[in-house]
Amino acid sequence: MIILTLLLIGAFAGLTTVLFGFGGGFVTVPVIVWADAAAGSDAGTIAVATSAVVMVVNAAIATAATPVAVLGRLRGRRMLLLLLAVGGLSGAAIASVVPAAVVSWGFIAYLAVTIVDVSVRPGFFTRATRASAPRGTARIPSSYGLPIGAVASVLGVGGSVMTVPLLRRSGLPMSEATALANPLTLALSLPASIAFLALPHAAPVHAPFLSVGLVDIGAAALLLAGAIPVIVVLRRHPLPIPDRVHAWTYLALLVTVLAAMLASLW
Repeated sequence: MIILTLLLIGAFAGLTTVLFGFGGGFVTVPVIVWADAAAGSDAGTIAVATSAVVMVVNAAIATAATPVAVLGRLRGRRMLLLLLAVGGLSGAAIASVVPAAVVSWGFIAYLAVTIVDVSVRPGFFTRATRASAPRGTARIPSSYGLPIGAVASVLGVGGSVMTVPLLRRSGLPMSEATALANPLTLALSLPASIAFLALPHAAPVHAPFLSVGLVDIGAAALLLAGAIPVIVVLRRHPLPIPDRVHAWTYLALLVTVLAAMLASLW
């Protein structure tokens, strides 16, 4: 039952990676908490670490398949990518020592704030004018890289819930905003996943699959087995989704994940 569930959730994570730039974090964290329930209070920390590894692979594959013209919008943004990486590494260190309950409820608060933000603030459902964004650029201040990387890494997510709205308000269509979220996710999740794999911890021994450091390798492998074929197929055959429908679906998915996480804790 656990194996089938992880494969199916992995396929769904692949779908969200391509369509929303999530990298899988938002859908994998709740299911890993469930799968590793035997680890007790450490299940949340294991979920965050395992999610980071899943996101690295998903985001890397999705980034490799992104058109060069779209990736070109990150040209000259090395400082942003560097600070995302530093934030991701520091967030991994924080996640390894804070109580698992803090991580779980932080994840919920993060989702709730984002849902309110995209619902209330203008510029997400209606694209900003091109005049408000320099042509050919992704307008995210470099200084945002450190906090985005740290928060995303602590919570086991890819940062796309912060980066996609910022890119959207720069005037980019959802298709480009979500595509650019993948290389940004890769920048912060790669150093974070290395840290999680290297950190010694006893709790994963109680998880149902092989573990390395804080990472449940077995669960990650099953999630990726479900996700990778979906990513490859959808990158070769993109789904034509109207921009406004794409934005509303993004919000609906956030609400669904929030409900799932609350249900897993209560």
